[in-house]
Amino acid sequence: MFGAMQYGASAYARVGVENGVAAATPHQLIIMLFDGARVALADAQTYMGAGDIAAKGKAVSKAITIVENGLRASLDKSVGGEIAANLDALYVYMGERMVMGNLTNQAAMLEEVRQLLGELKSAWADIKPQPPAAASV
Repeated sequence: MFGAMQYGASAYARVGVENGVAAATPHQLIIMLFDGARVALADAQTYMGAGDIAAKGKAVSKAITIVENGLRASLDKSVGGEIAANLDALYVYMGERMVMGNLTNQAAMLEEVRQLLGELKSAWADIKPQPPAAASV
């Protein structure tokens, strides 16, 4: 009985996320990536504390995937110049810290990355994207 309820709640949440992604602007998508990576790292820390190695590894892998295949892959280094290059280096550093934190069971390394992602998210959220210019008739 509870398993079916759990599945239903999970499916409902998945649909909510999919709808949110479909309706999001590129700016909002980046914020969602920051949030997703931070949640995955918080989960990893919880699993680490509980001694659930498999779940911890899965959560860290999710965070690494978001940083590498979401945030880092979205950088346009040909347009972003020095800022994009610095962010790329920071994302590489974060990936290394997450791998080491996972391998050595050091929650502080995961927390460091979670905090860095929080600071980047705050800075990104402060950027107000400009609406497209209205076409003149």
